[in-house]
Amino acid sequence: MKRILLTVLSFLMLCSITACSTDDNGAKKQPNDLLQPQTETLTEADNSGTTQTDNENKALIVYFSWSGNTQSAANEIKEQTGADIFEIEAQTAYTDDYNRLLDIAKNEQDSNARPAIAKAVDNFEQYDVIYLGYPNWWGDMPMILYTFLDEYDFTGKTIAPFVTSGGSGFSNTINTIEKLEPNATVTKGLALASSEAANCSSDVSQ
Repeated sequence: MKRILLTVLSFLMLCSITACSTDDNGAKKQPNDLLQPQTETLTEADNSGTTQTDNENKALIVYFSWSGNTQSAANEIKEQTGADIFEIEAQTAYTDDYNRLLDIAKNEQDSNARPAIAKAVDNFEQYDVIYLGYPNWWGDMPMILYTFLDEYDFTGKTIAPFVTSGGSGFSNTINTIEKLEPNATVTKGLALASSEAANCSSDVSQ
């Protein structure tokens, strides 16, 4: 009888130990837990040990337009990229007379003028890519573009120029931008004839 009783007590003790086993964290394990391998849930991370996130470059379209051609191109770029947009406007507005404008533009070039800009870009430092648009005046950028490039820090930014012209394209303006902004990356850019600016969807896409 004693042997039977001892056997029963031993069995009950074994069951109690099995049922109350704990894991390494002190939590009770159920009997089925002891039969399953313990695994950890891992979070995908990069080599630095931080979870990866998608960083998109923030873009701004900056343009100067007298006749409206460069503005048309700027609006198309905005339509396709969703970038913010800023129009360079002279503090003293340019004349609407084309022949007088030619003389003004030439005089500004000859005197290396820096026409004042009416408004400023808010938080320019937040932008990584600058689409920079202008007409070709006398084989160069309008001098108000020089004002803009002088006033803002383009260090580490990408400048993507676009130009409208009667057929001269960029002339030497891309090289000029590279010299003025040596700490920026300047892309090849997009040149549009004035007649193409109003319908430049495919050119902008390419």
